[in-house]
Amino acid sequence: MTPALILAAAAAIAAPAGQSAMPPDLARAVAAYDEATVSNDTKRLSAIVRDDYVLVNSDMSVQGKASYLADFKVPGFRINRYQLSEPILILRTDSALTGGSFRLSWTQGGKTFDRALRIVHFWVKDRGAWRLAYTQLTRPEAG
Repeated sequence: MTPALILAAAAAIAAPAGQSAMPPDLARAVAAYDEATVSNDTKRLSAIVRDDYVLVNSDMSVQGKASYLADFKVPGFRINRYQLSEPILILRTDSALTGGSFRLSWTQGGKTFDRALRIVHFWVKDRGAWRLAYTQLTRPEAG
């Protein structure tokens, strides 16, 4: 199943009480982001993430848009397809939080890495289009 289909299915699932289902235009933006991520499509990612984008990695390092996109241009770097569980969706008029838990696996420098993470994205509706403004990755407690 493609990320777009997974996200479309997730958007169709009833949201918790007091929340709305994911709007179709936001679901398309999330699916486009996921597909661009696993395809190393920096042109598409550049259009989706805002110029003031901030990524807080699970090691507590912080990256801006240029640094984030540069990672995808490193030869041999590839993020594998992923599927979210425990979805998060909080909607406001012109902003949204999306995320959940997932296993991130990627190849870098000829080595494969894998870890469990929780991710939260902050989306902003910018001139009628959903754009990604902030992402935070958190590792679960060891134990």
